Amino acid sequence: MDHESYMRRALALARRAEGQTSPNPMVGAVIVKDGTIVSEGWHHRAGTPHAEIHALNQAGDLAKGATLYVTLEPCSHYGRTGPCVQAVVQAGISRVVAAMTDPNPLVAGQGFKFLRENGVEVIEGVLAAEAAQLNEVFIKWITTKMPFGILKTAMSLDGKIATYTGHSQWITGLPARTRVHEWRSKYDAVLVGVGTVLADNPELTVRLITNGKNPLRIVADSLARTPLNAKVITDGKAPTIIAVAPEAPADRIAALKAGGAEVVQVARGPDGIDLRSLFAYLGSRSITSVLIEGGGAIGASALAANVVDKVHWFIAPKIIGGRSAPGPIGGMGAEFLEQAVQLEDTTIEYIGDDLLVTAYVKKREGRDVYRTCGRIGPS
Repeated sequence: MDHESYMRRALALARRAEGQTSPNPMVGAVIVKDGTIVSEGWHHRAGTPHAEIHALNQAGDLAKGATLYVTLEPCSHYGRTGPCVQAVVQAGISRVVAAMTDPNPLVAGQGFKFLRENGVEVIEGVLAAEAAQLNEVFIKWITTKMPFGILKTAMSLDGKIATYTGHSQWITGLPARTRVHEWRSKYDAVLVGVGTVLADNPELTVRLITNGKNPLRIVADSLARTPLNAKVITDGKAPTIIAVAPEAPADRIAALKAGGAEVVQVARGPDGIDLRSLFAYLGSRSITSVLIEGGGAIGASALAANVVDKVHWFIAPKIIGGRSAPGPIGGMGAEFLEQAVQLEDTTIEYIGDDLLVTAYVKKREGRDVYRTCGRIGPS
């Protein structure tokens, strides 16, 4: 096996903890000696031993003179756990093959520097792009302190998300809805507008997969109109934040708090809550990813606020029709085609009978660091 083969194994190990490590990255490690894998490990969750430590403990004396394959530069600082580079050197590892440099400013090449200074050969950049995509959420948050925003929507072939009467359950089939529950379990939070709460009274929990993790629920509700009997307030299945504007009525805020919700006041934007201010607040609380669900209003606001990094767009093979039937993105829309939101790195797959289009948003002010950091070749 070559470097890439062992690194693919390490990436697969890292993905086992998907949805569990936030705000830390997913990391996998493989130790190889004389052409044989002698141990493996991955980071299970924040505050627990890192992938390298699991692999080193499993390898024991076999680590001496071996090669460590790891999906991210080993850490060199003290956090909730000790620095991995010291353990790597002490174990006698002779070579470290890493997919990418850690974008964390506390590490940022210092781990590689320590290893080289202590006689360990370092090879960087093996499957760097794959490693960066694996940790796109972490890279965005650690470099900007803003959550990674994922806009999810589902529409008919003719671009409708409901009938003209507002009936919307269900546009897509069960396999597509199951995939959405997988995303809810994967990401830290799910965001909807108050209009969705008023129309559909959603739970915003994980129900269609086993052993899922319910996300933090967030409702953008400038005037605190969320009903006190809404499921996101009463079901107790996950914490809920109601984001309100400064002019929200004090009695409504008090009632929502009494019902068990956390109420957060953020700035008002042109069409309700200023989502960029909300995302900055969430990022300061180490919420690294937000799945944006709901209707056309929240989607339009999120795109206008430039907080969307990735889109998941389901297209169902059905035609709804109706001039007044709503579409997936509301607001005024673009006046000229040059103003349209541009997407890139598009993939298309079948989920049951539905099509899923996944793409990344081209940022208006150039490509963000988290979209390019993994695209370098081996050094």
